[in-house]
Amino acid sequence: MRSQSKIKIDPTKHELVPKHEVLSVEEAYKLLKELGVRPEQLPWIRASDPIARAINAKPGDIVKITRKSPLSGEVVTYRYVISG
Repeated sequence: MRSQSKIKIDPTKHELVPKHEVLSVEEAYKLLKELGVRPEQLPWIRASDPIARAINAKPGDIVKITRKSPLSGEVVTYRYVISG
């Protein structure tokens, strides 16, 4: 029987997981200015979340999530990475 700690699954490859990407500092600054919010006012994602770990998101980063939607084609949301 295999040990659970040795099995590595890449969540970015799963068909139901939308595309996640860490924004550069410049992109994050531009986004926050455009939206008129502080980073902590965005919805949060923990750095320990499997997808955040897979894309190497660190606390303080902003993650762009692009989902395919049958009604609107493509929906983009953002998450602020917190520790935990």
